[in-house]
Amino acid sequence: MIYWVGLGANLGDRLATLRRAALALEQLGEPRARSRIFSSAPVGGPPQPPFLNAAVSLDSPLAPTDFLHALWRIEAEEGRDRAREARWGPRLLDLDLLLAGEAGERTIVTPELVVPHPRLHERAFALAPLVDLDGELVHPIARRKVAALFDDAVARGQAVSPTGDAL
Repeated sequence: MIYWVGLGANLGDRLATLRRAALALEQLGEPRARSRIFSSAPVGGPPQPPFLNAAVSLDSPLAPTDFLHALWRIEAEEGRDRAREARWGPRLLDLDLLLAGEAGERTIVTPELVVPHPRLHERAFALAPLVDLDGELVHPIARRKVAALFDDAVARGQAVSPTGDAL
């Protein structure tokens, strides 16, 4: 299955962390594409530093829940402790399963996993890297291109800027 993964970090050496995470993701399947890296202000949560965000698409033989658990292992290897952090707070690494399917068309709902990511359609920091990978992707529930959803988020005041760095 093709998985579209969002990567984010706002603590430590953010760029190095995202690059290590992208390499770790390649162990889960065949990489298809990597986005550029974007900078954004945090959304919600306590005061915290800005985030760096990116996205990767890869073709993995893992079932969706197994893939999610593999993402959590990568986060933990980078020092993330989900049990001790504040919701929407600062983090060393955040890996989100944003979309699934050849063109991001799959929907998945289990007790542990919801795809597309529940707030994807309203978050410029997650949409910008997806647009960078493929602006023609269509959100399977909103039934709109991710590029249009990104434009809406920016119009609501969410600023996202490419950093000039490669993942």
